[in-house]
Amino acid sequence: MIRLQHVTKSYPHGSTALSDVTLEIDKGELAFLTGPSGAGKTTLLRLLLREELPTSGTIQVNGHDLAAMSPRDVPYLRRAMGVVFQDFKLIQNRTILENLMLVQEAVDAPRQAQKPRAMKVLAQVSLQHKINMYPIQLSGGEQQRAAIARALVNEPLILMADEPTGNLDADLAEEIVGLLREVNAHGTTVLVATHDRQMIRRFGRRVIQLSAGRVVDAGVTAGQRAVTAAGESWLRP
Repeated sequence: MIRLQHVTKSYPHGSTALSDVTLEIDKGELAFLTGPSGAGKTTLLRLLLREELPTSGTIQVNGHDLAAMSPRDVPYLRRAMGVVFQDFKLIQNRTILENLMLVQEAVDAPRQAQKPRAMKVLAQVSLQHKINMYPIQLSGGEQQRAAIARALVNEPLILMADEPTGNLDADLAEEIVGLLREVNAHGTTVLVATHDRQMIRRFGRRVIQLSAGRVVDAGVTAGQRAVTAAGESWLRP
């Protein structure tokens, strides 16, 4: 689903955000990308969205070579991806329902399907009773749930979240990560960038660690876990 091979990202002023990163994320996997501020987490997500190109190395997302992709094909790539940000990025002068309908308009979804699809996703995040409210009228946790609903409304194959719990207290953070686990359980590949190591330990999923732009621990993939579990089963009497 996602494959990076020897990816380096340097900038003209001389800094290097990522250095020789090789990494794979399986289809249907939930993985946490962690590391201190400046480790390269956000840069990696920007490369996956093709907001930037690597200085060297190759990146494949859903079978597409991002460096070889024509600029006119980038919007089609992003239609298969949903993104959740720490600061929500909801449009403040639109209701929650209108926020979800706007992203559907951007991908030319049929007008008659937009509201039913938005209502379905808002029900999944328990916001169906607040569709006519504006973002400022919602709590921080509700705004983040609305942002997740917006990211899901076009049924992406991949959901990426950049510090989605950074502005929330511990209880709300756990609620949001629990919601992302539910999304993953329905088959969506989920990649969550966060520096909150204590939180992600509680969820027992793969943790990819970055430090100074390098992968210092790629964790264990879902496929590797399955092989290990099968081997352990075979060894049991």
